[in-house]
Amino acid sequence: MSSLNKNFVIRFVFFLVILIVISFLLFNESGILKFLDLKSEIRILEQQIKDASNKLNQLESEIDSLKVSKEKIERVARERYNMLKTGEEVLKVEEK
Repeated sequence: MSSLNKNFVIRFVFFLVILIVISFLLFNESGILKFLDLKSEIRILEQQIKDASNKLNQLESEIDSLKVSKEKIERVARERYNMLKTGEEVLKVEEK
């Protein structure tokens, strides 16, 4: 084998080994692509947790205000449950 062919074979084998290693790092079950996918999923889940925590705090504040404020209870009863005081009438306005 000539020196030129030996160098070609050595470079080809080296390139092939590098290609296999890179493929393994990228595409195996614990590879870089899987890592990036999981990292993205973690960010989404953390945002969902943050949103749920904010909603929880908002609902807890509303519960506290309903425990304390009679006016708040009346307003919620009127808005959500269409409740009326004795003697009140409901006026419905229809938009055209």
